[in-house]
Formats: sequence, C-alpha cells, structure tokens
Amino acid sequence: MNPALLDDFSLEMTGKDVPRLEEAQGGIPPGTRINITFLAGEDTATRLTAARAVKRLGFVPVPHISARRLPSRPALEEFLTGLAADGTAENVFVVGGDPARPEGPYEDALAVLRTGLLRHHGVRHVGIAGYPEGHPGITDRALWTALTDKAAALDADRFDGDVITQFGFDADPVLAWLEDLRARGVRLPVRVGVPGPAGVRRLLGYATRFGVGTSASVARKYGFSLTNLMGTTGPDRFLHALAERYDPGRHGVVKVHFYTFGGLRATAEWIDGFRRQHAPAPASSNR
Repeated sequence: MNPALLDDFSLEMTGKDVPRLEEAQGGIPPGTRINITFLAGEDTATRLTAARAVKRLGFVPVPHISARRLPSRPALEEFLTGLAADGTAENVFVVGGDPARPEGPYEDALAVLRTGLLRHHGVRHVGIAGYPEGHPGITDRALWTALTDKAAALDADRFDGDVITQFGFDADPVLAWLEDLRARGVRLPVRVGVPGPAGVRRLLGYATRFGVGTSASVARKYGFSLTNLMGTTGPDRFLHALAERYDPGRHGVVKVHFYTFGGLRATAEWIDGFRRQHAPAPASSNR
C-alpha cells in the first residue's frame, strides 16, 4: 500500500481533550489539522481554550460550529469574535448538529454560511459534512441537496474548503459515494472519516448513533466480530481497501480524517506504526 494516503491527515478532539493532545504532541506532525468538536455541555470558553491550545502546540485548529446548537446570532458572533482575537478563526467546520429542533435561529449549516459572519471574522477555509452511508434522521435526497448547496455557497463566497465524512467500516460505499459526489459537480477535497483504534464495543456504540452499517459481513471485512466485542481494532483493512481502489481521476482529492474518540495518543502511535510498516523499501545500491 502507498502510505501517501495518510499524508496531511487530520484528527478530531473535544474541548476537554487538551491534556491528551499534550501527551500525544510528539507523535503528531507539526501543522496537522485538528478539529475541535462543538458538544452540548461545553461552553464557549472551553472551545476557545482548546483552539488556543491546538495552536500553541504547533497544530492548525479547526473549531466546529454546530448550527442547531447556537442559541442566537450574538452567540455565533461571540464565538467567532473570540476565535478571531486568538488567531484561531481561519479554519472552521460547520455542521448542522444533533438537536432534533434548533436551539436558535439556524436550521442547518447553510444558514450559518449565509450569515456573512464567517468572512467578516477572518474565516478563510470551511469544512462541511458528508455522509457516505446516509444519516438516520435525514433522507438521502435532502443530504445531497444540502451538500451541493453548501459547496455552491463556499464557491460563491470564495472560501477554500473540504468535505469531512462520517466514519464507516466499509470502503465500498465510501468509494461509490465519492464517484457520485464528483458526478454531481462537487470538486472539493474530501477527508474520509476513519475511526482511530478503539474498543469494538465503543465503536459499535458510535456506529449505532450515526447510522453506520455494522452487519456481520461488514464487521468481518473491517476486522472484528459482532459476537466478540472485547478487544480493540484499528482501520488497517479499511485503509488498505481504500488505497487499493482509490483513483484520483474518479474520486478526486482524498485525504483521511481520524475520529480519535479521546484516544489521540493511541491514534497517533497507530498512524506512525502503520506508515512505518508500509513505507517503501530503500533503493538498493550497486556500488
């Protein structure tokens, strides 16, 4: 396998994971993009502190903005103003979010993009969400409409951007989705979501929450069993399958985004080991 697939990978953390990031710092390449989630129960100060820490440690902070969790326009302005003051506003990821009903005026990510506030506060690069296996609460048709509308909005406002996908256990739907995405005219780079090494039971819990396929055949393909939930598994087989069938002409620019589930150090160590294992052999010398 060509380890170049892991060039410029990105990671995800929560606002409370700063100590874990500090522990993992030495194993993560400087300049790595690190997304900071926008969770319920975390306040603006926690999110701003995390973004500052990511920057201080030599990485690129990518704070999330969860549209449906924003209680008001002033709350969005407060967050963006804080990021701008700290020099951490250049990159953001805008997502609709989990609440069944919006907690404020923003129904979805597109509504946040249309406020004009991102550019005003110094945002230059915007990530948006993609769902290769669908979403349990949104129809496929609505997902595609939302994604193409957001991509068009980024283009119209001259933002750089990318699409970060939900994680999955099967490369087949991801590759099919990438072809469909390109056929619909979306040319943004895609960061394919990949679970970092984690306990099988924990992975299945997240998969159930996000509607990720976990049939027995998919589980075997990924490398775990639904009848034995003990132990830990990593994305080795998934990445091999993705790399073997990835075609830049059909799939466009593709990178990898790791969902770490709090295991930043374990994920960084896994990536390093995987890259070493699959590094090209040194050229022989005839001298």
